[in-house]
Amino acid sequence: MAQRKKREVQNQRQWRRIDLHLHTPASSDFQEPSITFLDILKKAEARGLDLIAFTDHNSVAGYAQFLREIEQLEWLEKLKRILPDEKRRLEEYQRLREKILVLPGFEFTATFGFHILGIFSETTPVRVIEHLLLNLNIPADKLDLGATECGATEDVLTAYQLIDEAGGIAIAAHVNSSHGVAMRGLDFGGQTKIAYTQDPHLHALEVTDLDSKSKRSTASFFSGIKPEYPRRMHCIQSSDSHRLNRDSKNSKNLGAFDRVTEVMLPQASFAALKQVFLSSDFTATRPYSGKASSEPYDIVKAAREVGANIVQSFHEGHSQRGGKLRGVIADICAFANTNGGAIYVGVPADPHKPPIGVAAPKSAMDSLRKAVQKQITPPIEVTFAVHDSNKVKVLQINVPRGPDLPYAVDENKIYVRNESETVQAVRDEIVDIIRRQTIGEVEQKPIEPAKSIEPARAAPIELVAPAEMAELTIAPPKVGVEIVDSARRAGTVYHTVRDLRNGSVVRNVSRKSARKLWHYAITQYEQHPADKADIKWVGPLGLLSASKRAGAQRYDFVQRLPDGQLRVYYGVTEDGIHGEWQKVAELAPVLEAAPAADPTSEPELANGESVQAQPSD
Repeated sequence: MAQRKKREVQNQRQWRRIDLHLHTPASSDFQEPSITFLDILKKAEARGLDLIAFTDHNSVAGYAQFLREIEQLEWLEKLKRILPDEKRRLEEYQRLREKILVLPGFEFTATFGFHILGIFSETTPVRVIEHLLLNLNIPADKLDLGATECGATEDVLTAYQLIDEAGGIAIAAHVNSSHGVAMRGLDFGGQTKIAYTQDPHLHALEVTDLDSKSKRSTASFFSGIKPEYPRRMHCIQSSDSHRLNRDSKNSKNLGAFDRVTEVMLPQASFAALKQVFLSSDFTATRPYSGKASSEPYDIVKAAREVGANIVQSFHEGHSQRGGKLRGVIADICAFANTNGGAIYVGVPADPHKPPIGVAAPKSAMDSLRKAVQKQITPPIEVTFAVHDSNKVKVLQINVPRGPDLPYAVDENKIYVRNESETVQAVRDEIVDIIRRQTIGEVEQKPIEPAKSIEPARAAPIELVAPAEMAELTIAPPKVGVEIVDSARRAGTVYHTVRDLRNGSVVRNVSRKSARKLWHYAITQYEQHPADKADIKWVGPLGLLSASKRAGAQRYDFVQRLPDGQLRVYYGVTEDGIHGEWQKVAELAPVLEAAPAADPTSEPELANGESVQAQPSD
């Protein structure tokens, strides 16, 4: 009976603490060489760790030495030659290994110095991992050295692939810091950074700011809201310790388990951990600081603080009455057709209103699962989680980015996610979804040069076609709307709209039929046509207006081409601002207060000083 209860407790889904980046004396830069593996395990127990990994530089020698030490003690015990002190050490090892799972791994130094963690099951033979390191071009004579540099090794993407194909977990190490694939100031082009952080063989990102609430945190950046980074990434934190205890002279030089992650797991096993990284549930990991807190970490509260966006939505209920179920099903379809996402049921989107909760979460899961199976085609697998928030139960639905596009409700209603809004796809969007499915990427279609609406209503700005984008030295924003063509037919003005997030072009959009952001852009274009005199310039880029709409700060930007033609981008949010555009956004309060300037000259601020466009980071 006691054993059965113990197994039941072990198999309960609960928060478990992990640290997947630990160096041992087998790393050449380990700072306390007298530390033993037993010392590390004892501290892991004291800190409440459930799962750890030894990841020495370009080597699995530390883990191999750890196993050899235990095997030698077991051999001495079998031969009845074990000394009392040795017996005590063996018993401690056995006791601690019952409580803490130790996984083998390494920190690989790829070409250009990028660091990648490879984590493997405890059943993986050391020789298999060493063979992988040899395939990654670690010289045979350096396999046991734990050296940070090993000459010309393999590239980042090959490392991801080989680790994954060997059955391991591939994690980009400390991505936002030194030797990280997403560190700031990286001289590589944007496409390289995208490839290094969005590769399908990469399972997770290790970050150093997981507990940051800033919208500029690394986890927020890779949450799926950035157009060029549509794959949402699992993020964890680890100590990356090169010593047992924190350096008293440098608090940033962490000791073992000074920065760990909690993961929701049914048991502390490699298979369960990997399944989390393969899943679409991005609330199954959270930072753990070790500090006592009067309030447990509230996942729902954290999500509400971010608000509805392209990868998450909120619903007060899921009943048939009032169309609540229809709204949830539409969101599931939209997320499957876009970037995937999380839906929270039982909570208003307004973070100032208290959660309502779901009275019977298990029953709600069953009914929602049946509704998804019945109403959405082709089949899409969703998963569920239940969270406590403000003393009520909130249901979370995890929707993956669908592999078999497009998905439809009731066989003919195709929904997509447009920023924080779920909308029924129009013809051109459906064509774009199918194109993504067949060729795996968005293809921009050439557009004829824009025409004015009619002589009496012509906007003073001449719009340009995508064919002329090659002339741009600065790429357009990544989020927002551009009107590229307009024509009046039977008394109604129809527009061709470009979605800057994915480059899709939708024709025949009227103000009456337009969704929220499109409606705003078309209204501005028709009723308040931009005038060059209203634009505040920073070099070839300009600000037309800035305001808060739909809960987000939005900008209407203008770009001047070398031949003097202008392009207007409406409703640009922070997610779509990059490079030189960031300078315009940062100066928006000053520019808004300043009088408009001649676009052929450098703009001036209110104090008379010139504003110069500056290179971005």
